[in-house]
Amino acid sequence: MITNGSPSPDRRGVPMPLWLQGPVELGSVALGSYLLILFTVLMVWLADGFDDLGLTGGFALSGQVWLLAHLTPLEVALDPGAGLPATTGTLNLVPLGLTLLPFGLAWIAGRRLARACWEGQFWQPYLSGLAAYAGLGALAALLFGTDEVSAGPLAAAVFPLVPVALGALVGAYRTSRSLPGLIGVNAAAWVERTSQYSRWTGSYLWAVLRAGFVAVVAGVGAGAALLAAALIWNWNDVIAVYQRLGTGAPGDTALTALQLGYLPNLVVYALAWATGAGFDVGSGVHTSPLGTDPGPVPLLPALAALPPAELPPWALGVVVLPLLAGVLAGWWFLREGENHLDDWMAIRLPARWITLPLSTLLTGVLIGAVAGALGMLLGLLAHGSLGLGRLVDIGPDGLQVLLWFGAEVAVGAVIGCAAGPWLEHEPAFAPPRTAAQGAAVAAEGAPGAEAPAESSADGLPEPPR
Repeated sequence: MITNGSPSPDRRGVPMPLWLQGPVELGSVALGSYLLILFTVLMVWLADGFDDLGLTGGFALSGQVWLLAHLTPLEVALDPGAGLPATTGTLNLVPLGLTLLPFGLAWIAGRRLARACWEGQFWQPYLSGLAAYAGLGALAALLFGTDEVSAGPLAAAVFPLVPVALGALVGAYRTSRSLPGLIGVNAAAWVERTSQYSRWTGSYLWAVLRAGFVAVVAGVGAGAALLAAALIWNWNDVIAVYQRLGTGAPGDTALTALQLGYLPNLVVYALAWATGAGFDVGSGVHTSPLGTDPGPVPLLPALAALPPAELPPWALGVVVLPLLAGVLAGWWFLREGENHLDDWMAIRLPARWITLPLSTLLTGVLIGAVAGALGMLLGLLAHGSLGLGRLVDIGPDGLQVLLWFGAEVAVGAVIGCAAGPWLEHEPAFAPPRTAAQGAAVAAEGAPGAEAPAESSADGLPEPPR
């Protein structure tokens, strides 16, 4: 472990240098994720899923998919054929299902690196490993580029660092459970030197951030349930698309593998549809609870589950799903017991009939803002272009998701915070905390803080320094 363990030795009992262990661990992430993608591509090729691909083309295709899964945009330049004009564009519609491969492997590598480091040493293997990963990404762009599909070496060096760096950092933190163990800075000592109000602010904002994350997780779950229901309801249409394509078992296998790679994208699209923001399926085709604009869509079996052009008025009731996600987030926030904004207002103004509704409203707005920002990030990740014809705008508009999802979660969070006392069988208008109670809660809620807050001579919390 980072905090009290020793570096892990190799087979001869000699510790591996940290600057070398980082590239080894993250290099295995690059190799492992590529081999998994290569295995899938070769299995489809062996089943005659790609007519003129060839073995060399299989290796190139797997490398290009590896780069795309690492968020790297690909430049597409197709020669004219079958009566179609030449096409050039950018392919940046990332299969988020495949992005989970390097993220998960980097999570495991981060845990291993955390166990190999003393306190404050994690940055050595972490940064050297990321530098090596950037080099591997640039090398992949040079090795797997073709006349039809290619990636810039600089983009291939930078974009893959996003899922890998995040996965390794989260994995290391989950192992060490210590921020000082990762960065060598004792945050608890700094927190102890701040005022009680500062600790209240920190723990309150941290609870708001986690509540917004809870709302997003609940919203994604609702989107997954909505997608599953749409696929089941339109299952005959999905099968009809497979039959219309007539690709046989190998082609159907490749098509199914493609859809599984984009399954998280489809879940985000379902969430955006449930909020009312909707999403685009190419230029000129937009679908939302208000209906779907008529237009050609790709012959992808999963898209057979798109809602029809005209929907009944009760279809707008789907917006209750993100609203319920906000209710869950508000209830969670109340159970967390970190509503120090309400504590501060109750101390300054004992009129609970004013401070309680006001603090609840402000908390709901903040939770909605956090959830909206995270939802916008998901929308941006799931949005992209196939670089072909009309398929240059696929996915939700991030700003629309921010506004719709944020507003709905905010309303739900206010309801959840207000209904929480009845759900927990507690009095709604509870008396404000005393100074000693507030100090103890702030000391426990602040990350890494252990010492209680000081109080002034009159028993009120010490003012901010």
